[in-house]
Amino acid sequence: MGSGSSRSSSLKKVCSDHCGGINWLSLSPDGSYLLTASEDGTARLWKTSEQKSCMHFQGHESYITHCHLENDVAYTCSADQTIRKWDVATGCCTVVFRGHTSIVNKLLVTRSCLFSGSYDRTARCWSLDTGRQLQEFRGHWNGVLALDHFYSQDFLPELDSEQNKEFLITGSTDCTVKLWLVPSGRCYQTLRGHKGAILCMALDIPNRALFTGSRDYTVRRWDLTTGEQTKVFQEHQGSVICLELANRHLYSGSADQTVKCWKSESGKCIRTYKAHKHTVSTMKYHNGILFTGSGDSCARAFDTKSGVLKKVFRGHTFVINCLQIHNHILYTVSHDGTLRVWDVQGLFEQEKCCKKSNRDRQCKNSRKSSLSRLCKNRVGCVWEEEQPPSAQSVQVRRESYEREAVELI
Repeated sequence: MGSGSSRSSSLKKVCSDHCGGINWLSLSPDGSYLLTASEDGTARLWKTSEQKSCMHFQGHESYITHCHLENDVAYTCSADQTIRKWDVATGCCTVVFRGHTSIVNKLLVTRSCLFSGSYDRTARCWSLDTGRQLQEFRGHWNGVLALDHFYSQDFLPELDSEQNKEFLITGSTDCTVKLWLVPSGRCYQTLRGHKGAILCMALDIPNRALFTGSRDYTVRRWDLTTGEQTKVFQEHQGSVICLELANRHLYSGSADQTVKCWKSESGKCIRTYKAHKHTVSTMKYHNGILFTGSGDSCARAFDTKSGVLKKVFRGHTFVINCLQIHNHILYTVSHDGTLRVWDVQGLFEQEKCCKKSNRDRQCKNSRKSSLSRLCKNRVGCVWEEEQPPSAQSVQVRRESYEREAVELI
């Protein structure tokens, strides 16, 4: 276990047990444990109460790309073309899932099955208990990068059990999204419109909608009941790397070094966060604050309502690949091989004070003057009324951002 100091006073611990970059971080449902997946071919279990490694999972023959943690079991997938199930209490591998013929890059665990996506152009469904392959979803002509899952009863609660259908959603580098009927493995619908690889997805169950982010610089909104494309969000100037849906707002992180906040229903871009100095690689919304990780090796915290940049977390030396929040503690993992633990309680205390201050200010001043002061104090965030850049500058930026996205992906 390594620990160290930082220029940021909020840093609690640096954990450097891994011997390679950390690709993913998963939090258990009860918040007691974290699971890290590394380039060194191993996964590690961490106790959140002590911020220290308590279990080391070894067995994969190549780097681990993704992981998922339940309270008592862990799942990892790897470039060795396998998925493994681990007993959290003993650290033993209990099941090996074999069948993919290329790198397995994504896992999705539901109440009854495990789904996986691979560069072998397929997604697969597995028995959680035995590791037996239950279904293969074949139809993409390139790698599967994104997965999601829903039941028709999620949209229409009045359906009885016989009418309830289970669907898998896959996003591919072939520029398409496919909806599959899980029991049969049949492709139910193909969503076409993107002109670049599908890199991320966000499912909006209450509104029966799916959001997809792509290397074509756009986010698209789909009606899952009809398969129709209902909105194109097209103000980014680089690949859309990650999506986060919260409180009827959609946040999109991009290789153009920005996060954009959209009204999820209308598609209107209401805010752009510009403080990043490289690709925005990951983000997480928590209690009114948006935490982001970037290729510039920094994590950041933004107030989602005012747009104010509240904190920059410095210390990592390479791209931040994933982050998690639990009990006012921020966990970040990076390709530099470290897990860093940050105390962010002060940010939420500031948020309470700011809300009270804003209420007092609104009582004394007109709405117009209040907005004026807010805009003067906003850091790293701009409203969308700015003058558009020239066509030449946009093209130069696009080429630069696209190179950065390729490096990350």
